[in-house]
Amino acid sequence: MEHQFQGQEQTLQRQGHSGFAADWSSDQRVFKRVSWGKAMMWVLLLSDTFVFACFLVAYMTARSSTTAEWPNTSEVFALHIGHQNFPLLLIAIMTFVLISSSGTMAMAVNSAYRKARAPTALLMLATAALGAAFVGMQAFEWTKLISEGVRPWENPWGAEQFGASFFMITGFHGTHVTIGVIFLVIMARKVWRGDFDGIGRSWLSQGNGDYEGVEIMGLYWHFVDLVWVFIFAFFYLW
Repeated sequence: MEHQFQGQEQTLQRQGHSGFAADWSSDQRVFKRVSWGKAMMWVLLLSDTFVFACFLVAYMTARSSTTAEWPNTSEVFALHIGHQNFPLLLIAIMTFVLISSSGTMAMAVNSAYRKARAPTALLMLATAALGAAFVGMQAFEWTKLISEGVRPWENPWGAEQFGASFFMITGFHGTHVTIGVIFLVIMARKVWRGDFDGIGRSWLSQGNGDYEGVEIMGLYWHFVDLVWVFIFAFFYLW
């Protein structure tokens, strides 16, 4: 009987895509010692990596191939305080805020491992607050450049591709940060209410003391922070 079952299983695996799907759906943990939630988050982050990489490669290609003068980012993104210009000051503050949020998120995950509800919830809210501050500063940056005449199809300082690259890359990243902030607040509320310690599953939580959802949220947030480091290096500093 056992040999017959193994033979059927091998036959099932040889049936192309349908066999592949049947094999995966028959097991709750296809990846050894990795839950479905964590595995699917890694799949999402991998796909996002390709998208951001395409955006940055397209930006570098446009900048290298255009014959028009490319704006000096140190001047374009300078912060005007009084009668002085501070090159990239706002961008540096934004980077510091977002990197700091990675620290609070790491501490939240550590507290979740220890099943400390209050510190976990508060640290996640602190992370969300830092993320919201980053988005607010990014909105200020957008408003400033729009008021100075930058559009996806127009740029008063030279190459027209500058505006399209800026709004596409920073807008896509800012959307990721905004989504992360929303989910951080939702999950912090669930942690505070004790949903992760309750009996049975609920939305975004396994229950029964399983805080893996916080770790999965941490993976997403660290990825968003890492992507910003590449944007900062390639778009603002180059």
